[in-house]
Amino acid sequence: MFHLLDVIGTMAFAMSGALTAMRKRLDPFGVFIIAFVTAVGGGTLRDVLIGRTPVGWMLDLQYVYVIILGFGLAILFRKKFDKLRTSLFLFDTIGLGVFTLIGLEKGISIGLHPVICIALGTMTACFGGVTRDILCNEIPTIFRREIYATICIFGGIVFFALRSLELNDDILYLTTSIVIISVRLMAVKFKWYLPTLEHK
Repeated sequence: MFHLLDVIGTMAFAMSGALTAMRKRLDPFGVFIIAFVTAVGGGTLRDVLIGRTPVGWMLDLQYVYVIILGFGLAILFRKKFDKLRTSLFLFDTIGLGVFTLIGLEKGISIGLHPVICIALGTMTACFGGVTRDILCNEIPTIFRREIYATICIFGGIVFFALRSLELNDDILYLTTSIVIISVRLMAVKFKWYLPTLEHK
């Protein structure tokens, strides 16, 4: 289950990056680069911080193949994604839920404190999107009013609460990712926002 979620998250973020780049009218090489950094940006930062080098995608070419596939699907079916913003949002949300879990699990595997694990999960989920938005000349979603990183933190808390119940790992992963994805969908649907701080 964990490996499957990892592949799904990588694919989702690759497609999210590709769709953003196409919306910015980049050439095919530019679209691929944005897809690539969106998919591996968060994981790369996480691995560097925990001293796991070479980073994950350099040791397993499967990630590269999954990113190429996601890039290809986004290119081939770009006309099917008639509501580009909706498609981008859905892929980004799936990646958010899955990559939070992966960061949490990496932290647990080396014995880090739950608070640090949640921070790692949040960085894993968000940093690829931050890099994508910066390269595409947009204010990163994490810094806008939309609830984004906060959902990852909430998901991390849910994860450790469920883990204390000693649930089966597959159920734990699936439930946590569904919670994160569901909360973000509801946040957008019902317009839940964090208040902005204005300088007066």
